[in-house]
Amino acid sequence: MADASVVAATRVPPKGRLPYDACPLCLGRVLSTLRTGDCSRHPLYRSVIDPTMTWMRCADCEHVFTDGYFTPEAASVIFSSTNGHQQPGAGFEQSRAVSARIVERVARHVADGTWLDVGFGNGSLLFTAEEWGFEPMGLDLRRSSVEGLRRLGFEARCTDVTDLDEPGRFAVISMADVLEHTPYPRAGLAAAHRLLRPDGVLFASMPNYDCAAWRLLDAADANPYWGELEHFHNFSRRRLYALLTEQGFEPVHYTISERYRVCMEVIARRVDA
Repeated sequence: MADASVVAATRVPPKGRLPYDACPLCLGRVLSTLRTGDCSRHPLYRSVIDPTMTWMRCADCEHVFTDGYFTPEAASVIFSSTNGHQQPGAGFEQSRAVSARIVERVARHVADGTWLDVGFGNGSLLFTAEEWGFEPMGLDLRRSSVEGLRRLGFEARCTDVTDLDEPGRFAVISMADVLEHTPYPRAGLAAAHRLLRPDGVLFASMPNYDCAAWRLLDAADANPYWGELEHFHNFSRRRLYALLTEQGFEPVHYTISERYRVCMEVIARRVDA
């Protein structure tokens, strides 16, 4: 049998993706194929992307990730449209109570300041944070979403968090179901650490790959995340905590997310080395 690292290195690049040549978290090069998923039924699917998603596992840190991330051309096509429920203002009243519980937990750790929401979706988290007295600001890669949030009177920018140059400005940075969309999560967390003020906190949510609920969905062949078009990663709580610690954060709170199925939420405090 061929060595797993050799298999990974000689894979045919998937259509519309730039292949990972190492684990995007630990840079380990011993990779094996875990399974595949079908993303062709995703509402944002376009034929510029291979309909088969191949999931890899790193032998060193056990992280699970796709065999590649979008090329700039494919990303441009995918990000040109948005799910209706993720447009600014959509379904806000229905999601306000869920957002309020998140803001209330975060506010126990930091009471005021600017709240930056990365990948703000329908804006619910920012709208609700404003009710608590935070100054809201949104960041998103979809220009239509940024323009929509601006029309509602909120500060918003169409840029990647790694390109934002306002160190120490933010009291809170939320990455609600964002890190799994990021080709290299370490870079996003490094940026968050740089942008947070010394007493600032990070809020992060994402699917939990290592829990009974996930395994039950797998057993029923009903797990939607293996075919989630825009996801590049599946995190376990253990791997997420290790990554946060490596990037200068101390996890201080864990709970089950109400936003999406089988998801977890973590609040982490910025610490200095």
